[in-house]
Parts: sequence; C-alpha cells; structure tokens
Amino acid sequence: MTMLDTTSDAFRLLFSGDRELWGIVAVSLYVSLSALAIATPMAVAAGYGLAVARFPGRRALIVVLQAMLSFPTVVVGLVLYLVLSRRGLLGAWQLLFTPEAMILGQILIALPVLAAFTLAAVQAGDPRIHQTAVSLGASPTRGAFTVLFETRFAIFAAVCQGFGRVISEVGCALMVGGNIAGSTRTITTAIALETSKGDFAQGIALGFVLLVLAFGVNIGFALLQGRGGAP
Repeated sequence: MTMLDTTSDAFRLLFSGDRELWGIVAVSLYVSLSALAIATPMAVAAGYGLAVARFPGRRALIVVLQAMLSFPTVVVGLVLYLVLSRRGLLGAWQLLFTPEAMILGQILIALPVLAAFTLAAVQAGDPRIHQTAVSLGASPTRGAFTVLFETRFAIFAAVCQGFGRVISEVGCALMVGGNIAGSTRTITTAIALETSKGDFAQGIALGFVLLVLAFGVNIGFALLQGRGGAP
C-alpha cells in the first residue's frame, strides 16, 4: 500500500465518523480540558503570588519552577505510577489505569507551564496598575484581579501552551492510563500503538486531528487578541 493510499484511508476514517477514532479524540479532550480547568486557577494564583510576594527562598522556588518546564513527562508518569500503584501511598484509591489518574498526571504537567507564564506576565506588567487600583480603594484581592485582567492575553497564551503540552504528551498518559481501548486510550497513545502495529491510516488520521486542535487553539487565541485590541 502506497503512502497516498494510506492517507486516503486516513481521511476516510475521519469523515466516515469512525466511532473508535472519535472515541479516542473524545477521551483526549476530556482528560486534557479537565486537567486544564483544575490546574489553571491554582497555577495562576501561584504565579501571581511568586511575582508580587517577597519571602526567603522565593528565588529558589522560581528557579525550580522554571526547571520544571522541561521536566520529562515520562518521569511524572513514573512517580505517579508508584504513588497510585497497589502498594503506593494512594493505592487504596484505585485510580491507576483510569481517566482520573491521567487527569492528575496532566495537572502536574500543566501546573509549572501555567505558573511560569503567569509569573513572567505579571513581572512584565506595569507595577502602577496594582498601586493605582489600591489607591482608588480596591482590596488586595480586587487589585490582584485587576493586574491579572490587564495581563490576560499573556495568561491566555499560557493556557494555550498548557493545552498543547498536555494534549500532545504520551509518556505519563501511557504509564498511568495503560492505553485501554474505550477508557484511557488517547490520541498520542493510540498513534504509538497503531503505528507499531503497522496501521498507519489511523495514526495519520489521529495525527491530523492533533494538528487541527493545535492550530485551532492558536487561531482562536489570535482572534481573541484581535478582538481585545491587542497589536
């Protein structure tokens, strides 16, 4: 079978509404979006706190946070596997090889990305924004929300980066999810499995979906910037 035939089969799978293929896409989106929804508020709060607070060890925390940006996802998966395994610290929860375990892993992967980008955004912002808000009678919490609103495009960019990081990772998802059909099989783990079996059509189809998701998120962000009056 030629590459052209394989590609034709891939698009046939996409547009025929293949239940297995779109079920895999649905699992990936559910896991990644759930992880982002949980991680974003915590990460933004942590990034803002590191940007404005002054305390002993702050610099060391920032260095650790920035180092975690390149932390291998397979190592995150390994640590989580040990914690969630039957004899692990959280083994009684019986989360291993479930979508919930994958969500937990992707939360750990997304947190440093979102927190580091928020930290950089707040540090790069005008410090007079918070001072002006407080001088006008805003509470510290309201002042923080004002600063975050003014840096919202950078934070939205962080969310886009976080989504790209979690939707495309394979190591952690494979280790704690187990690549179980209909339950924990994601786009990336399915691509790895199907191509190893020689089924390149489904691998190409899922790879195309992954590219569309990546481009779609970035195009949406660009449109959002345009509507917000960003240059």
